[in-house]
Amino acid sequence: MKQFVIAIALAPIALLLAAGAPVAAQNFPTRPITLIVPFPPGGSTDVAGRIIADKMGAFLGQPVIVENVGGAGGSIGVGRLARATPDGYTIDIGQWDTHVGSIIYNISFDLRTDFAPIGLISINPMLLVAKKTLPADDLKSLVAYMKAHPGDAKFVNQNASAQVGGLLLQKFAGTEVLFVPYRGAGPAMTDLISGQVDLLLVQGAVALPQVRAGTIKALAELSPKRSPSMPDISSADESGVPGLYIAGWFGLFAPKGTPSDVIAKLNAAMVTALADAKVRGRFADLGLDVASREQQTPQGLAAFNKAEIDKWWPIIKAAGIRGQ
Repeated sequence: MKQFVIAIALAPIALLLAAGAPVAAQNFPTRPITLIVPFPPGGSTDVAGRIIADKMGAFLGQPVIVENVGGAGGSIGVGRLARATPDGYTIDIGQWDTHVGSIIYNISFDLRTDFAPIGLISINPMLLVAKKTLPADDLKSLVAYMKAHPGDAKFVNQNASAQVGGLLLQKFAGTEVLFVPYRGAGPAMTDLISGQVDLLLVQGAVALPQVRAGTIKALAELSPKRSPSMPDISSADESGVPGLYIAGWFGLFAPKGTPSDVIAKLNAAMVTALADAKVRGRFADLGLDVASREQQTPQGLAAFNKAEIDKWWPIIKAAGIRGQ
């Protein structure tokens, strides 16, 4: 009888707790959200993150505050996300280097299971750009130059995707490049403009302003066909090396265990932002192709991220690439 009385007494409390859970999610967010950008300010990830954060904040009724957490190819920022409370108030803008390439570092989290996908933002074509004086104007002539000068071409190695791209270039060219380590694309771009290095593989958001200004030249976009955001730049196929493909991307992630209704609200804010004409225009100016509506879902990003891991991890492991 005593146990029955206790159960009756606790019943209203249990009902209140059960009722409070959906109410809390329904009211989300009640305070600012932190968007981790796992790289220093000024890069393409930072620029895209600030564009999307501004529009998402307007939809959610709370500011989305960008916090730059750089270091170790983005893995430090992603590690912070993995340790964050799974309540939707800490998310990150991830990409190839952070949610695929971070495997090259000694990480304490699992890229496959420790994150809750929110949605894919964009596919980011990668440009192979060169200093103005390099005697090559497309991939075909670059391969000819590399074969005539084996090991002379100074190829910037600023992150995992650049190193993988350089290894693919060596494979297709049948000769070697000289990898030159850099801490980021910003310093590398400065040295490319001054002619101290020869080749840089980077997202269009970083390279396009300099290509358009004529301080460097674009040899090709490393995709099978031209990007809608960069229709004046030849694809790898057109430039003479079919099959030399690698692309970046941006997506939003939350920590594992974030409630599904909170994920849905964050996704709705992201989708609304990506439908905005001004956002799409700014992305096009940066050389970013907005993801398809199907890919913008949590399921779409989950499938996309898994396919990227399945494709690139064997290549990374076979090449023995490790973080520097």
